[in-house]
Amino acid sequence: MLIDAAAMAGVFLVWLFVGSMFLPGARVAVEDAEGNPVSYRLNGLALYLLTALAVAAAHLGGWFSLSALYSHFFALFAVANLFAFALSGWLYWRGARKHRQHGFWRGFYYGTELNPSLLGVDLKMFSYRPSLIGLALLNASFAVVQYETHGRITLAMALYQALGFIYVLNYFQFERGMLRTWDIVSERFGWMLVWGDYALVPFFYCIAGWWLVDAAGPAMHPVFAAGIALLFGFGFWLFRGANSQKDRFKNDPGAMIWGKPAESLDGRLLVSGFWGIGRHLNYTGEICIYLAFALTTGFSSWVPYLLPAWIASLLWHRSRRDERRCRAKYGQLWARYRQRVPCCMIPFVY
Repeated sequence: MLIDAAAMAGVFLVWLFVGSMFLPGARVAVEDAEGNPVSYRLNGLALYLLTALAVAAAHLGGWFSLSALYSHFFALFAVANLFAFALSGWLYWRGARKHRQHGFWRGFYYGTELNPSLLGVDLKMFSYRPSLIGLALLNASFAVVQYETHGRITLAMALYQALGFIYVLNYFQFERGMLRTWDIVSERFGWMLVWGDYALVPFFYCIAGWWLVDAAGPAMHPVFAAGIALLFGFGFWLFRGANSQKDRFKNDPGAMIWGKPAESLDGRLLVSGFWGIGRHLNYTGEICIYLAFALTTGFSSWVPYLLPAWIASLLWHRSRRDERRCRAKYGQLWARYRQRVPCCMIPFVY
């Protein structure tokens, strides 16, 4: 089973890597934290849709069953872990030749290079593709297995599939916005990000879908389903809206936000829109999204709620790190911003 899982993972990664090399897409160049220009080919949306069509055709044609992802789940997880450690070791080895100031453990964990590339493909940006497309395929396998086992797709599973598809599709629609995130601009690429991309996200973030395959208990009431959809929509509006406002402001300090020209402190820190209400409301929106995923499972178990709990703790910790970095970068200007926008993630509360 491990060999079969390794073969599936290998074909998947090669497919995505070759697609990242050759599929058409806009070329965008940005500067990293060290001032070096880095070029990215933004063809993730085309790659995602082409992969979905190819897998659907293979499944419907009888050449490959999506249920194999479910039956090989733990073997695939083991392969993902082995690959993450191997890739991290290779990244450390190639980076240590240029950056000998990094000790092994720190260099292996955090990475030694900001933007390692292979055959013209930026590996850090690329790794979001197997991460999120892999998550989408695992989610789809749960629906297939539920249908094959029980002869139907429940409302809860259908809702979960719709929300998951929208979430991944939207990431690739706004892939350009990732180029301004902290992970891409400033984080070195080592085990921390590698393991998160290849093992944590696809195999942990799908926990609600896994739970729904054989979920017992009463059927989901349509009103409850509508409430979950509203929570997801609210979180999505908050998450995507805040990130979009920041991205528009960085591209054009005079951009219109909520019908008015953007207001800022010294032209550097945005205080319009969401950023005039809370300093990290994009994180709050993301927590709402993952809470909506967990709520599709009902309240029969606490296990699916490990995901929003993990996301909340992760993003709270990241918000603290962001605060320290911004204080170091902006100095007194950041203190002024905190006075102007005193709340962090929950307006009028925290």
